[in-house]
Amino acid sequence: MSFLSRILPSSEAFQSKDAFLNAIRVEDTLVVGDDKYVDPDPRFLNQDLEPTPPEKRTWDTWTYILLYTGISFGNWTLGSTMVGIGLNWWQAIVVIFVSQMISSIAMAFNSRAATMYHIGYPTVARAVFGMYGSYYFVAARAALAIIWFGVQLYTGALYLSNMMRAIFGSHFADIPNHIPESMGITTKGMLCFFLFWLIHFIFCFFRPYQLKKFFWFKGFVMVPGIVGVFIYCMIACHGNVSGALPSSTGGSLGWFIMHAINSGMGNTATLITNQPDIARWSTSKNAAITSQLFVQPIAVTLSATFGILATAGINRQWGLELWNPWDLLDEIQTRNNHPGARFAIFLAAFCWMIGILGTNIACNMIPFGSDSALLVPRFIDMRRGFFIVEFLAYAIVPWKIMASAATFTTFLSGYGLFMASVVAIMIAEYFILSRGNVFIAHLYNPTKSNPHYRYTGGFNIQAIIAYLVGIALPFPGFAVSLGASGLNQSATDMFDLGWLLSFFASLILYPLICWVWPTENQKIIREQGLAWEQEAKMYMGSNLSDGALEVVQVVEEHGKEKQVSL
Repeated sequence: MSFLSRILPSSEAFQSKDAFLNAIRVEDTLVVGDDKYVDPDPRFLNQDLEPTPPEKRTWDTWTYILLYTGISFGNWTLGSTMVGIGLNWWQAIVVIFVSQMISSIAMAFNSRAATMYHIGYPTVARAVFGMYGSYYFVAARAALAIIWFGVQLYTGALYLSNMMRAIFGSHFADIPNHIPESMGITTKGMLCFFLFWLIHFIFCFFRPYQLKKFFWFKGFVMVPGIVGVFIYCMIACHGNVSGALPSSTGGSLGWFIMHAINSGMGNTATLITNQPDIARWSTSKNAAITSQLFVQPIAVTLSATFGILATAGINRQWGLELWNPWDLLDEIQTRNNHPGARFAIFLAAFCWMIGILGTNIACNMIPFGSDSALLVPRFIDMRRGFFIVEFLAYAIVPWKIMASAATFTTFLSGYGLFMASVVAIMIAEYFILSRGNVFIAHLYNPTKSNPHYRYTGGFNIQAIIAYLVGIALPFPGFAVSLGASGLNQSATDMFDLGWLLSFFASLILYPLICWVWPTENQKIIREQGLAWEQEAKMYMGSNLSDGALEVVQVVEEHGKEKQVSL
């Protein structure tokens, strides 16, 4: 069978509409006589929405350690962002560590459901927000994943440009530009973007469980690449950074710190939200959680510290204002254009490019693939989602965004405000209200017969109320950051609290609402007196006897004749 025959429909598929739809329909995972789900609707499931089977749980502790190391060490410019806010260099480092520690704790909590039940973000969202309510929260994340995927593609192309110049020298640098300046990209820039796009294209053929070795490779090459550039910068500036960084803050220290923590949280907001899609491949319940708690804060802080000191020292030595690594590498080659230096620059740019590639796959491509599998389950699975986001990356023209839309990048950085409430509600539902119990058998039944996740017409109204309140509090300040006027200082101050305000507002409000007005699922859990993660124990194949009888009784009380043991 040829390559094209495996990815394209056969000629018979074009004979009629029904034939075409049947040809592109994803594999049906329902087996006749299989009773693992209660009244499942094929339109609401595929293999990517179902729990990850044991043979595909391939990511062990070291895989996660190297994954988070590779992702975290890409935060070279985070320190300059903190200094730009108004903190001095050591305050910036402390704030970065604190913000990443908070992020890691949130990541650990948001990973738990996935490590226990091996389900991704869309399926967790379905359990929390309802069979139909989940569509908004999945679609919103998918839209942002498309934009970030394109932006990261463009960023990685800049490192590829460093590599091309290091290899071909002036033959690459002097390529004539035939693209209008208004487009925000040059001919050689477009060439690098296309080449980096092609590299991503290769990974669209693999599912996450098949990418374990790649994430190992990424983790190993990212650290020496960044450390090498840092060492060069320290040697070039003779370790002298005195006078290159502010020694005191420029205003009220308290609000500067809060604004800085919010910026740090926004930097990892997508990673916090995406944890179920990363943790579901875990070989054990602790592999994803323990690694992120220790790796994330240390690696991000080290990378940002290297970025602060190295670029500050070089800027002082050379009289420049460089903060982006690709600009730094370009300037280094301009001043050291000999074979040895060019080879070193090539290696450094290659390491950074691999880091961007891995981050884009883990934080944008995999989440979008997962989201698209829920939005159109019968025709789009995770791998098809990879191809879709790959082509949409061109459609959003990211070079135009990066070149001219300053307010748009501000909007992207404020993304955390809208997802902090989502994470808070997921955590509250799992740890406080559902006691770690997720009824896998009922996650694929959209009808009124679903006693757990139908909620009110398919929407968890209590969760939606808590979400709206959580995003409403800092939203006026967010509008100010985008250029709105007529709002007082309090709005800006609430925006400075940002992620933390949204998160804790929803984390507190949602359980309070449910205490007064519990969902049907929460009532069932209380009535049955289910212990902590009792469903998970049954799902994992232990403690089946007593627990299974309790679940069967629940099903029968709601008019179900079918007996189901999870």
